[in-house]
Amino acid sequence: MSKTIFSSAIVVAALALAIPTFATPLFADEKHSGGADIGKPGKASAVSRTIEIVMHDNYYEPESLKIKEGETVRFKIKNAGEFVHEFNIATAEMHVAHQPEMMMMVEHGVIEPDRINWEAAKKMQATMGHGMHKEGNSLLLEPGKSGEIVWQFPEHADLQFACNVPGHYDSGMHGSVKLGH
Repeated sequence: MSKTIFSSAIVVAALALAIPTFATPLFADEKHSGGADIGKPGKASAVSRTIEIVMHDNYYEPESLKIKEGETVRFKIKNAGEFVHEFNIATAEMHVAHQPEMMMMVEHGVIEPDRINWEAAKKMQATMGHGMHKEGNSLLLEPGKSGEIVWQFPEHADLQFACNVPGHYDSGMHGSVKLGH
C-alpha cells in the first residue's frame, strides 16, 4: 500500500469516528446556504472569461482566484490526480457543513478512492434525498475526467473553492476567492 493511500485511509477512518453521520446538503440558494450569498449558477451568455482549474492530489492549480464582484465565470475543471476530487465554491463554514454529507457518500459506496459509483449514488438519492452531488456550485470528478461550472459571483463574500472528499480539505485542498472591483 502506498504511503499516500495509507495516509488517506487513516484520515478517512479518523473522520468516520469523529464526524456524526448526518446530511447537510450544500446548495447554491439562500434556503440551504444559511443565508450566505455565495452567488448563483450563471448564464453562458454572461460569461466574461474562462478559468481553467486543474485538480491534483491535495492541491489546485491555480491555488487562488481573483474575481470581479458580480462577474460570471466559466470554470473548466480537470481532475489530473489519482483520486476522486471536488471543485466546490462556498464559504469556509459551508465547506465544513458539507463534509459530513461527503463522508456519508463514502460510507454508502458512492465515492470510492478512484471512481464514483453512480448506481450507489442513485440508491442513496432515492433513500436519503441526496447522493447525486448535482449542485450548481460544485463538481465531483473521477481521475482523468473534466467538467464545467458557470458561476455568477456576488458583490461581496468571503469565498473559497475546496475539495470536501474526506481528508482532502484538511490536507490543504482549498484556495481563496478574492472578490474585487
